[in-house]
Amino acid sequence: MGARAAPGVSAGEAAQSRVADAVAGHWVDRLAPRAARPYLRLARIDRPIGWWLLLLPCWWSAALAATHAGMPWPDPRHLILFLVGAVAMRGAGSTYNDIADRDLDARVERTRLRPLPSGQITARAAAAFLAAQALVGFLVLVQFDGFAILVGLCSLVPVAIYPFMKRVMAMPQLVLGLAFAWGALMGWAALLDQLASPALLLYAGTIAWVVGYDTIYAVQDIEDDEIAGIRSSARLFGPRLKPAVALCYGAAVILIGAAAHAAGAGWLGYLGLAAFAGHLGWQVLRVQARDGHGALTLFRSNRGAGLVLFLGLAADTIQQGWAS
Repeated sequence: MGARAAPGVSAGEAAQSRVADAVAGHWVDRLAPRAARPYLRLARIDRPIGWWLLLLPCWWSAALAATHAGMPWPDPRHLILFLVGAVAMRGAGSTYNDIADRDLDARVERTRLRPLPSGQITARAAAAFLAAQALVGFLVLVQFDGFAILVGLCSLVPVAIYPFMKRVMAMPQLVLGLAFAWGALMGWAALLDQLASPALLLYAGTIAWVVGYDTIYAVQDIEDDEIAGIRSSARLFGPRLKPAVALCYGAAVILIGAAAHAAGAGWLGYLGLAAFAGHLGWQVLRVQARDGHGALTLFRSNRGAGLVLFLGLAADTIQQGWAS
């Protein structure tokens, strides 16, 4: 069995009960019942950056759709549903990924303490937990109209194939992008019951963003991935890491800007985009190959970058609503 930290243990002992990239001192390690902790870790509750990165494209899309439709603000009900759905589906996707990767995870330093490879949870128990999380996600999805439900169900295709791509693709982050960027379609589909060029441009830009930030994330595992034979964009780009991330982020800014233009965004939306671009540029300047700790910090900072963009798009929607 893997080690489990009980309330009141020392900081050093607590560190041994969590994977390397989990948030130190998270409430999962301090307050959750001991029996529940492996399941919460399996769902990545102790690593909230994952559901934030799944959620933010949904919110961007909801804001652009509201602007295009002439609404005074993004639909609050949709924003809340996307939040609940992102947490549930991030947990379900992570559980599925860990079931598929449990043998590989045991060979990588950063992931060997995950609940499955460390023996804290059986594969059967993880499968049951996966079904429960997927049910929550489905209950959220059926709150939308039929077209949005169909679009949401289609997201299961890249989710299903992603865990196996690191075995056959030099850049599995591209498939991850197809899955994690799906919210860029959902916000538009939920409000307007269709897909149009702004949503498709936003989706393409978000894929580029995902490939960029997950390349940074993969820097943590370069040495172990080389030993285990796991493929990643960080390994593929190697000494060209910085210009490759810059190319991904540059494409993201251009495509998201094109989406904003097509949706009818105004100056506040472009101000948010400029702040987003500045943050991504800062990441490019700071990223270094083989600096795993720095890479994790930069990766997590994308929550702030994405929130700045959402605030700009949402403020633009509100400003245009007041002006009309």
